[in-house]
Amino acid sequence: MRAARFRTILAAFTVLAVVGLTGCGGDSADPPASGDGVSGELTVFAAASLTESFKQIGQDFEAAHQGVKVTFSFAGSSALATQINQGAPADVFASAAPANMKTVTDAGNGDGEPTTFVRNQLVIAVSKGNPDGVTGLSDLTKPDAKVALCAEQVPCGAAARKALDAAGVALTPVTLEQDVKAALAKVRLGEVDAALVYRTDALAADAAAEVDGIEFAESAGAINDYPIIVLKDSANKAAARAFVEYVLSDTGRSVLTAAGFQAP
Repeated sequence: MRAARFRTILAAFTVLAVVGLTGCGGDSADPPASGDGVSGELTVFAAASLTESFKQIGQDFEAAHQGVKVTFSFAGSSALATQINQGAPADVFASAAPANMKTVTDAGNGDGEPTTFVRNQLVIAVSKGNPDGVTGLSDLTKPDAKVALCAEQVPCGAAARKALDAAGVALTPVTLEQDVKAALAKVRLGEVDAALVYRTDALAADAAAEVDGIEFAESAGAINDYPIIVLKDSANKAAARAFVEYVLSDTGRSVLTAAGFQAP
């Protein structure tokens, strides 16, 4: 019942998100055209929750720009920001939260201003079929409940803390993970009973018949904005700018919408 309701909510949400994303003023309606001279290697540092969407966007971008090869590094946004500030070579940074982006721009490593391109919201990921009957955050405080959270310096962890505080729920996780994919994996492997993860990650795992996602009201007050920016020391700024434009285009946004991301 919960899984069916979750999928129904997401289906309705996706229809609304398509309208919202395609209706954003100021964004390019179409991706940059092929044959515009964009070529070479492109390295994109992106939040772990963008893995499936950005891999698809990367393939589409390469198809539109035959001379470009895109390489991704997916991890927790805080770790990626640290790597960038320590001099790791990258062309584009897409963060799951403004705070981690700010550490990069405050260090002078951004080229221009970041643009928020999507938003994301938390759900409770549980084993397929929801065997423990989880309906909300309070169920995670049961004495025998094993829960995984992201570490608080990671955007999904900061959002989880905000949601738990809003609900007045105190729980002790059995593990703190460095990105949302690692937290979700604990549920998939049966190592924990539940984890607070992004709706998009739960949707992808639900489609693979691996987990169910349980909506909870407090997540509405802990939504994360995702900003993207070209990096100052990019070795291929033409391709980097074209990639950012592609993400912001209707073509890029349609991929993100299908994954369950919200309009900014």
